[in-house]
Amino acid sequence: MKNRILIFIFLLVSYLSFSQEIDNDLLFIKERLDSVVSYTADIDLETDISFINMPRKKAEVAYSKGEDLKFSSDDFVMLPKRGLDFSLGELFKYSFITVLRGKKNIDGIDHKVLNIIPTDRKADFSIATLYLDLEKKRISVAEISTKKNGTYLISLQYEKDKNVLPNLVEVSFEIERLTIPLNFMGKGAKIDRKELKKDTAKEGKIYLFISNYKIFKN
Repeated sequence: MKNRILIFIFLLVSYLSFSQEIDNDLLFIKERLDSVVSYTADIDLETDISFINMPRKKAEVAYSKGEDLKFSSDDFVMLPKRGLDFSLGELFKYSFITVLRGKKNIDGIDHKVLNIIPTDRKADFSIATLYLDLEKKRISVAEISTKKNGTYLISLQYEKDKNVLPNLVEVSFEIERLTIPLNFMGKGAKIDRKELKKDTAKEGKIYLFISNYKIFKN
């Protein structure tokens, strides 16, 4: 009986310590994001990948709370889908704790730097680093280390100070950790297969220009 009580106290203390380690500024930003029930938007996409020459493409994005982000296009298949969730909902899907990492100046603005560490094994990332713009109450940069698909660096720019969703997203990623659908990039795309086969580390970038938001909030 005594051992059971000690185990219960240990679990309770562990739970309380985890619950107290979530940054309040991040919680406020998360509440702003959670207020978005659904949205749709138009996207123009550009790539910066050494072995791919692809003209600007158009697509539509649709989001509903609790569901995966959905992209649709008549011309091509998005890549890489894991890095294009600019709502960052996957980071908050399961329980997590935060660790303060200090401050960093980005484009003349001081940002709070936090690590997000999931406490649930179901999470598909091992750690994320977020850069919070405290004045505008939103996330400017997210570096996400996934368990299976490498690391993504996501930079977000916003059209207006009050906006919670970005109008420009830059996604940097590791080519060697991705399965690229080379046959589904649409009209006008060309592949430099010699460059592709080179045994060198490769990185890529995708730029999303987002417009015509239709946002529904609580």
